[in-house]
Amino acid sequence: MTTSLPIRPRSAFDDLGFAGTIDALVAQTQELYRADGVPWVIGYSGGKDSTAVLQIVWQALQGLEPEQRTKPVHVISTDTLVENPVVAAWVTHSLEVMAEEATAQGLPLTPHRLTPTVTDTFWVNLIGRGYPAPRPKFRWCTERLKIKPSNAFIRDMVRSHGEAILVLGTRKAESSGRHARMAALESRRVRDLLSPNDSLPNCLVYSPVENWSNDDVWMFLMQTPNPWGYSNKELLTMYQGASPDGECPLVVDASTPSCGDSRFGCWTCTLVEKDKSMSAMIQNDEEKEWMLPLLELRNALDVADDRHLRDFRRMNGSVQLFHDKTIPGPYKQSAREDWLRRLLEAQAWIRENGPAYVRALDLITIAELEEIRRIWVVDKHEFEDHLPEIYEAAIGEPYPGKPLDEHLPLGADMIASLQEVVGEDRLHFELVRELLDIEQRHRAQVRRAGLFESLEKALRKGFYDDEADATLRAHKRKAAMERVPAEPDRSPDPLDLADGYARPKAATEPIS
Repeated sequence: MTTSLPIRPRSAFDDLGFAGTIDALVAQTQELYRADGVPWVIGYSGGKDSTAVLQIVWQALQGLEPEQRTKPVHVISTDTLVENPVVAAWVTHSLEVMAEEATAQGLPLTPHRLTPTVTDTFWVNLIGRGYPAPRPKFRWCTERLKIKPSNAFIRDMVRSHGEAILVLGTRKAESSGRHARMAALESRRVRDLLSPNDSLPNCLVYSPVENWSNDDVWMFLMQTPNPWGYSNKELLTMYQGASPDGECPLVVDASTPSCGDSRFGCWTCTLVEKDKSMSAMIQNDEEKEWMLPLLELRNALDVADDRHLRDFRRMNGSVQLFHDKTIPGPYKQSAREDWLRRLLEAQAWIRENGPAYVRALDLITIAELEEIRRIWVVDKHEFEDHLPEIYEAAIGEPYPGKPLDEHLPLGADMIASLQEVVGEDRLHFELVRELLDIEQRHRAQVRRAGLFESLEKALRKGFYDDEADATLRAHKRKAAMERVPAEPDRSPDPLDLADGYARPKAATEPIS
């Protein structure tokens, strides 16, 4: 009789044992730290991988003599402002504790909470500008919310010191794609253990746990006390709560799932089919039921076909076709106002019904609301200025923003009269509204430069009867352009440029 024994996955601790592996890794980190004067920047998300890396660096610094701690170590954590609130609170408190403990221990380690600029935040782009909920083919959020804040900090380090070393918790075992990318960068290493960073010149990457598995990370966190006094067991509990089955099983073979597979991120994320971590938190913990309004709003954003919520014109006013249908543009005014109303109502409900630690939760900041209001009134000519009344109806308090400096061209009575005249003809209401706003803004100027161009742009955007009329005209225009070849020495028609059917001539080409 043959007995099949389960094959245990290889661990990073097999060769030297757990203690020997950690000692060797700490010594390696100390050697890299002392090798030069280049500052270190540690990426910290509060998750298991970045926590493990930060603990290793912290242990390395603790093991050095005070006079050897010669260069700064910056810990950066990017808060997108739409992070899962439980995780965001965890990370924010961790940074506060970390700063106090680093000072007490005499370590040259400084934590930084980074946020996107107000013009780049999720709600300013979605509710303000009308960007549709992110999709894999229109992933506008990652660059603005995560990459730009951290890259700006790292570039400042490079400008100040000429070079920077980025310490990350990336691991080859995370995915086959990650393994391939890390292996490719490893082959281009210019110094031992330091890989180049393709997007950040003069920045090298150190990945101390690159060969660890999920289970190796959890073993290290459970076996090693957190040096800044935070609880790794609470971190495990948070991952456990974000696992659909509510368990972190003892891993005995390769087929057993690990709770380390749980992933946290933005609660608004529509790049995944379902927010499994938030759903699991609500399912596993009655105290987390206050997050239900967030999950409902996230699911409302994630609709398969949102054409009814979006303008048939692109952001620049052009009408473009794909498979004989118009390519939808930004969210309509009604949709943007509805998203704001639902977001503020969710905030008010959570503050009233949630536990004490979320009674002051801001799902959207006043600075974001002010920027959204400016975009609506100034950029989009929506001088009805509905934002304050939406805020007051949802929150039950007066809007705390500043008065608008802009002189609005029409009062509430005149707006109501205009709407009554045009009836259901929303397109022509928007056209007349924009023309009036443009005229009003240019009236106060000594020189009215750009007036006629602004008026022409508004007319080109709003002269259609409806979407069907715009679609028909776009088809006719496209067919005409396909029949008649463009003359090489003639400038493209402005309407062709606006509709996307022609490209401007290169700057080096003569234009007759």
